[in-house]
Amino acid sequence: MNERKAIVPAGMEAVYEKIHYAPAVKAGNTIYVSGQIGRDLSMQLVEGREAQIVQAFENLKLVLEAAGATLSDVVDLTTFHTDMRDLPLFMQVRDRYFTTDPLPAWTAVGAHMLGGSAGYIVEIKAVAVTAD
Repeated sequence: MNERKAIVPAGMEAVYEKIHYAPAVKAGNTIYVSGQIGRDLSMQLVEGREAQIVQAFENLKLVLEAAGATLSDVVDLTTFHTDMRDLPLFMQVRDRYFTTDPLPAWTAVGAHMLGGSAGYIVEIKAVAVTAD
């Protein structure tokens, strides 16, 4: 049976301790990353649409690195958007982060609200598989 391990990067302890979920769980060589939103490590909403998307990807990178993975290990990406008209901007930012083949599978979903409060425009959930 695969051992499961909560992945809690430095700076994200409040998520685990106060909101009661793991930023990721590693089971064997698979990493399940919880939805990452456009808030900084002080739990504050980042201002600006592009800045929120960038911050969500930076949070995703941080969680993956804490699990011993990189964006190149991502096999499945699910994104949630409060305004689907942001997809062109989202794709421009995403393409800065995912630059090597094979690219991950991707599903984009429209949502009314993200992160439990108004103001967040995108949430990024991922599954990564490492070689070990």
